[in-house]
Amino acid sequence: MAILTQLTPEILVPRLGDYLVEKGLLKQEDLKRALKVQQELQTGGKHVLMGQVLLEMKLISRAALDQAVTEQILQLRTALQETNQQLERRVQERTAELQDALKRLSELNQLKSNIIANVSHEFRTPLTHIKGYLELLITESLGPLTTDQSNALGVMRKSSERLEELIDQLLQFSVASQGEFTLHLTSLDVTSLLENALNRTLPKAKEHDISLRLNIPSGLPMMKADGEKITWVVLQLLDNGIKFTPKNGRVAISAELDGEFVKITITDTGIGIPASRIPELFEPFHQLDGTSTRRFGGAGLGLALVKQIIDAHGSIIRVSSQLNLGTRMEFILPVVPAN
Repeated sequence: MAILTQLTPEILVPRLGDYLVEKGLLKQEDLKRALKVQQELQTGGKHVLMGQVLLEMKLISRAALDQAVTEQILQLRTALQETNQQLERRVQERTAELQDALKRLSELNQLKSNIIANVSHEFRTPLTHIKGYLELLITESLGPLTTDQSNALGVMRKSSERLEELIDQLLQFSVASQGEFTLHLTSLDVTSLLENALNRTLPKAKEHDISLRLNIPSGLPMMKADGEKITWVVLQLLDNGIKFTPKNGRVAISAELDGEFVKITITDTGIGIPASRIPELFEPFHQLDGTSTRRFGGAGLGLALVKQIIDAHGSIIRVSSQLNLGTRMEFILPVVPAN
C-alpha cells in the first residue's frame, strides 16, 4: 500500500476519524480497520495520517475527506477566534481592575501623606511651647535650679530636639511623597560643607565615644548641588554611622575628585548590615530590627529621605557593608564646569 506523507490540511485536524463517523461519512468498523492499519504502518516506522489511510483503503472519497477537513478547520478557527475574544475581554477586565487598584493605592498614599503632614504641623505648635519654657527653666529665668533639676531639664531638652528632628523628617517625607520636592542648585565649596557638617556632629560623637575623621584633599573644585539638602544628607549619614557604631569606634567622611564628579564617602566601624538586607535600608518607616526590643530608635525615614534627595540630584547612593566590620556609603555630585 503506497502511503503519501506530504503536508496536508489534515495535519491541523485532530480526531478526524471520529468526526467522519459522527457525520455519517464513515462506519465505526471501517474506522477500527483503518486505525489498525495506521498503527501497523507507524510500528514499521512510517508516519501516516488517518485521511491518507482512509483514501488508500478506499473507505472515503477525496471530495468527502476534503469537505470534512475544511469543516473542522473552520470550526477550529471559529473556536480560536472565540477564545481570543474571551482572552481579550479577560485582559481588559484585569487591566481595568489593576488600574482601579493603582488608583486606590495612589489615593491611599496621598491620604497617608496628608495625614503625616497635618499631624506633623499640629505637633510643632505644642513642641515650640515646650522648647520655649524649657529654655526659660534651663537659663533659670523662672528661678534657680538644683543640680538634679538642671540635669533633668538637660535630658528633656535633648528629647525635645530629637522629637523636633523626627517631625522635620515626617514633614520632608510628606512633601517628597506629594511631588513637591524641589532643588535649589548652587555652586558649593565641598570642604566648607563637610567641615560644617562634621563640627555639628562632633558633640554627639563625643557623647558616644566615637572618633570623627575628615579627609579632604586640597584643590577640590566646586560642586553643583542643593546645599541645604546635601548638608542634611551628610548629617544624616554621619548620625547613622554614630548610632550603629560601638564605643571607641570610628566614623570618617571623605571627598575626592572622580572624573567630572566629587565623590563623598562616609564609613564607620559599626555593626554592619547583611548584604541581602541592604535594599531594605531605604524603605520608609522600615527598621532592619523590627522587634519590640530593638536597640536603636528612629522612625525609619532618615535613609529613605537620603535616597530621595540623592535621586533628585540624578545620583545614586551606593552601600557596601560587612557584619561587625562596618559600613561604607558613597554618592557623587557633579563639579561646576570651569569657565
